[in-house]
Amino acid sequence: MSRPAIQAVVLALVAGIADAVGYLDMGGVFAANMTGNTVLAGIAAAGRSYQQAWHHLAPLAAFFAGAMLSRLLLRLGGRPTMALFAEAMLMAGLGFLPIGPEPRVLILAVAMGLQASAITQFEGVSLSTVVVTSTLARSADALVDRLVGNRRKPALPPVALPWLLALTWTAYLVGALAGAWLVTLIAWPLLVPAALIALLLPGRRR
Repeated sequence: MSRPAIQAVVLALVAGIADAVGYLDMGGVFAANMTGNTVLAGIAAAGRSYQQAWHHLAPLAAFFAGAMLSRLLLRLGGRPTMALFAEAMLMAGLGFLPIGPEPRVLILAVAMGLQASAITQFEGVSLSTVVVTSTLARSADALVDRLVGNRRKPALPPVALPWLLALTWTAYLVGALAGAWLVTLIAWPLLVPAALIALLLPGRRR
């Protein structure tokens, strides 16, 4: 397996763990899945639970700030090393901070925003490692392209390799399972994804 493929799989695994830990251990809020938070905020607002709606909306702002910071670090350094290092440090230190679940999930959302913008190209094509909705859609694209082949094929943007899309989705699912498991086993479950990110840092390329 190529290094970009390994990066995609590991980062998707990290996001799955972060989402599971955030949801189970930090008040039912996703750290990476901003689509889910948006829907939950809308449902809460419809029921006039405005405080609960804000509880789901605040991570969007934190995620956005993390993505902006990641982009700034890329412009300054040219490589995603600094953004991924910052993500790993936030996740590693989060469990040791004497703060409640709401500020913790905001910090975790910042970390996921850093990851979302740190690396957006794998194997020469765009691929998200923090959400799987687009991954499923691109998997459908790749499957159709594989089945139809070059017959009557218009000019379409390249799609990631089907096996890489499948591995990324699987890694996210395995990460969610691992996150739910880690919450029950250790006091600092986010140390595991922080360590996984640290393994990607030496010799990083965008």
